[in-house]
Amino acid sequence: MQMRMNHRTANPAGFQALLKLEDAAKKMGLDPVLYELIKIRASQINGCAFCLDMHVADLRQMGESEQRLTLISVWREAPMFTDRERAALALTEAVTRISEGGVPLTLYEQVREQFSESEVVALLMAINAINCWNRMAITTGMFPGSM
Repeated sequence: MQMRMNHRTANPAGFQALLKLEDAAKKMGLDPVLYELIKIRASQINGCAFCLDMHVADLRQMGESEQRLTLISVWREAPMFTDRERAALALTEAVTRISEGGVPLTLYEQVREQFSESEVVALLMAINAINCWNRMAITTGMFPGSM
């Protein structure tokens, strides 16, 4: 396989802008495991092999169990995810697929039961950051091991 282009070198200012978004989202206080769960779920939905590979490896390095890693895509049927994780994963799915049904009020209320307003903004920033990275990686033809 070959990448279509290296967006990092093709337009360094664009790459730096994405890094700033990522850095800001990462510093908003979300639990690091939750942050990686968001990245993995969005990458699964978007079909981004590069990001999925990277974030599964990151979560594995944090000591996450293979069982939880395997079951992220079916979190609704897997009892090992907390209520907070479930709310964040549901929001990740809705925002990632926003054109299919928006973010229903019932989902927003479930998220607010688990997270403060500030944390909701942090969740949205994390979700938007990974969706942006996914779109860059997929469009430029990135694949696991390409960088």
